[in-house]
Amino acid sequence: SMSSLRKGNNENRKSVFYTTEEWELLDPTPKDLEDSMALEEKRKHLAEGNKGLTSSAFPFDFGRIPHKARRPLKDMIGSSKNRTSSDSSPTEWCSGNGNRLVSELQLKYQSQQEELEKLKKDLLSQKELVRLLQQTVRSSQYDKYFASRLCEGVPKDTLELLHQKDDQILGLNNQLEKLNLEKDSLQQEVKNLKCKVGELNERLGMLMETIQAKDEVIMKLSRQLSECEDSTSSQSGAINSPTAACTNKELQELDRLKDNLQGYKTQNKFLNKEILELSALRRNAEAREREWQAKYTSLEAKLCQIESKYLILLQEMKTPVCSEDQSPAREVITQLLEDALKAEPSEQPEQAFFKPHLVSEYDIYGFQTVPEDDDEEKLVAKSRALDLRSLSLSENREISTGVKWENYLASTMNREMMRCVELKNLIRSGIPHEHRSKMWKWCVNLHVKKFKDSAVPGYFQTLLQKALEKPNPASKQIELDLLRTLPNNKHYSSPTSEGIQKLRNVLLAFSWRNPDIGYCQGLNRLVAIALLYLEQEDAFWCLVTIVEVFMPRDYYTKTLLGSQVDQRVFKDLMSEKLPRLHAHFEQYKVDYTLITFNWFLVVFVDSVVSDILFKIWDSFLYEGPKVIFRFALALFKYKEEEILKLQDSMSIFKYLRYFTRTILDARKLTAIAFGDLNPFPLRQIRNRRTYHLEKVRLELTELEAIREDFLRERETCVEKRDLISDDEEDS
Repeated sequence: SMSSLRKGNNENRKSVFYTTEEWELLDPTPKDLEDSMALEEKRKHLAEGNKGLTSSAFPFDFGRIPHKARRPLKDMIGSSKNRTSSDSSPTEWCSGNGNRLVSELQLKYQSQQEELEKLKKDLLSQKELVRLLQQTVRSSQYDKYFASRLCEGVPKDTLELLHQKDDQILGLNNQLEKLNLEKDSLQQEVKNLKCKVGELNERLGMLMETIQAKDEVIMKLSRQLSECEDSTSSQSGAINSPTAACTNKELQELDRLKDNLQGYKTQNKFLNKEILELSALRRNAEAREREWQAKYTSLEAKLCQIESKYLILLQEMKTPVCSEDQSPAREVITQLLEDALKAEPSEQPEQAFFKPHLVSEYDIYGFQTVPEDDDEEKLVAKSRALDLRSLSLSENREISTGVKWENYLASTMNREMMRCVELKNLIRSGIPHEHRSKMWKWCVNLHVKKFKDSAVPGYFQTLLQKALEKPNPASKQIELDLLRTLPNNKHYSSPTSEGIQKLRNVLLAFSWRNPDIGYCQGLNRLVAIALLYLEQEDAFWCLVTIVEVFMPRDYYTKTLLGSQVDQRVFKDLMSEKLPRLHAHFEQYKVDYTLITFNWFLVVFVDSVVSDILFKIWDSFLYEGPKVIFRFALALFKYKEEEILKLQDSMSIFKYLRYFTRTILDARKLTAIAFGDLNPFPLRQIRNRRTYHLEKVRLELTELEAIREDFLRERETCVEKRDLISDDEEDS
């Protein structure tokens, strides 16, 4: 076992590796010892310039066990070459012995081929042995490094825990390598079987054509025979001898053809049987491939979880910055953290202590996965990315929603897509990335069809041209907010990014379409998300759908009247659906609408992880604003127990500011939103909106009256003329 190599301090120990043949580790020769000592001295001089990295030379010599009486590999190769050279010498051919010499040469050629295959197998076993030795060397260097650096000041249980985690990671990597090799062999086997089935199908087609031709000949001969019999029966005289001989010859030919036909039928049955057997073998191979693929995915998901726990463990073991402890353990843990967080160069994989699962810099939507400034936040983000990867791999092991989507889109290929329960359930489970652009465009057209039908052709281009030619009061604020829209997305991170100009065009065109709103902070984020999957004109109509179809009036105006109404409706739903949590907030006087206000205004942009965000948008564009209430309640219910454990207002409010970023399981969140919170009638939301709208309007009217009284009093009273209102101060 590999663990036996790490125990004890005996320098003269030997390790025996078992392969298909018996090998042993032989002592090096004196010349090899001198060469290895010289190489060791050179490496020591080179190692002084490196930071703690060590290397050593291992002058191993391998040979076969003598009692087996087997020759070394190079002797076998040499003897093979000698035999080949001797066998390839010129041969004197004789006319009488030509066939015998050809058969002897064929036998020699076959024997040489078999010996060559045997040599190849020996070579593969040696390569596997070398790989095992390299792995042993790396493990020995790793243990030597930790033994020299961690022996001072590190608890024994901590060292054992690190060894255990390292052994688990090495074991999982070995299992992944083996599974990859088995997967490749199975794929090659399936490919060979497919080729063989194709060849058999071609042969079967040729045989069928031959049988058809033979059938035509038989039918032709049968007709000729019947004609001959009719002609002979009509004749009164006896049949002469030449006619009888011709008829007998035709009968013999007919018998021969019948025999051939019977042989072809037998051969056809045999080939059909072989095809069925090959099909069964192919199905078995495909089933095994799927099974190995599932095991591979499960192991990869488990590896991601272990790597995430490894990062968290290193962070917890790290000594605080304010501590003055400069023990070797702190230096080693700091080095391990740096190695885990940076991308390792591929040309030097053996010098790394630990190789974490590579996390790409950006996800498929263009959002940055790991921040660049804060190391602690970077570690948390990388751990979160590994957990997301593990969740996605676990979901892929089950029935894929992609297959259901492919079947549904194939069924609607020749007919127009319509609203139905099946489509709603599919959209709630999430639209696949490759179909999201098409489905979003279909959802937007479904809601704004009446607007587009009444608009003139080229309506968007006309608005855009007008915005570019004439000054717009909203254009200045739009320019200020462009780079602040999604700075963590590569499509909007710099002035030269491809999404900035598209974002500017859509916002300017909308400001000319709806001058009452013009531009409101929050519209830029809605358009930015839409532009990730839609073209400029489709993103413009998507914004029209959200502002003019989904949301109530005055939702994005200066007073944000509709947004305030929805927060009061949401409070009513919280008290009804989550009474314990609502009472907890009331007890500690926490106004959670300060957090949820932005959720409703920009539909959860920058509030949840990207995978969950786009699944929310899938349902939102199909079903409308009721989805926002569902997912807002689902987020609180997901973390209800954790929030109830907090016992002061400061900790509760601090937790509410970031807790949505810790929710990673989109499937569980969707099940809560569309399952646990039912029933969820839209009529109830509309009624409560109407009720709270009147109350908010009355409050705004009272505030406006107070403002007018203040202005009149300021004009009449000399002492209050220096006072100004908030609006005047802003202007």
